[in-house]
Amino acid sequence: MAPPQHDPRRPYKRPAISDQQRRRDSALQTQSARRADAQARARSLANSLLSPQPSSPAAADQPPPSPDARGERGHDPTVADVASAAAKLRGPDQRRWFARQIMLPEWMVDAPPHLARDWHVSARPAGKRCMVVSSNGITISRLRNGTILHRFPSALPNGSKKGLSGPASSYSILDCIFHEPDETYYIVDMICWRGYSLYDCTAEFRFFWVNSKLTETSAGDPPSTYHRYRFSVVPMYESTLEGLQAAYSGSTPYVKDGLLFYNKHAHFQAGITPLTLVWKDNTCSQYLIDTDSEGQVPTEQH
Repeated sequence: MAPPQHDPRRPYKRPAISDQQRRRDSALQTQSARRADAQARARSLANSLLSPQPSSPAAADQPPPSPDARGERGHDPTVADVASAAAKLRGPDQRRWFARQIMLPEWMVDAPPHLARDWHVSARPAGKRCMVVSSNGITISRLRNGTILHRFPSALPNGSKKGLSGPASSYSILDCIFHEPDETYYIVDMICWRGYSLYDCTAEFRFFWVNSKLTETSAGDPPSTYHRYRFSVVPMYESTLEGLQAAYSGSTPYVKDGLLFYNKHAHFQAGITPLTLVWKDNTCSQYLIDTDSEGQVPTEQH
């Protein structure tokens, strides 16, 4: 008996696509548009922060600068200008601004297609997620809520009074996890280096950059007078079978808290993004569920 023939008139049923995969595809497709929006918001923020405060009632009646206006120095504000202006904020405004700068992962609910080709994986250190900024001879780390964790000298560019190079206001911004047992900042991403913005660079390039640039400094050396805490880059692997095994079962100098997956083509995006994923189970994490300082489970898990 001959096998049944496929009826060409019947519509082809495509494999089901998960909601998370749809959002991943959408995030990659609209990445350029989001980047333009982010640049416009940064210019608007920088203009409003860099503009002088009104000194008279007449000046106070002037409308705020438009997003396309130029800064005080006659040029479009750079990332360093924005960071410098944000550093002048105080109180709740300052905390809110810094709290919005960290990129947060979604829970991995399915395996993305082309996982081995398009994704990196790393063993996430357990500790306090923070953003580290070095400039003007001082280094400051801020938690996700924007509050200061540490203020200290470091061997990062312009991170201490010793060995200042280039413009003193040149910023370096790192996305880190502070691991208390060995008092080390483990770098999971790089946002800015010596004033050069990496917001619009792919994750693959950012990981290459942080590994190459950190070796040019002594930030990985043991603590000293002008270097209070050590910095170390979290090992990153291809999401092949070997890479997954290394991240999942391999030994690390820190306590693991799950696996982090980064899409190689993703730009740095502040806030929660489906292009960064986190996986936790009993083997690779002691903390399957995030809790607040009072032990309560928050509405969102990061």
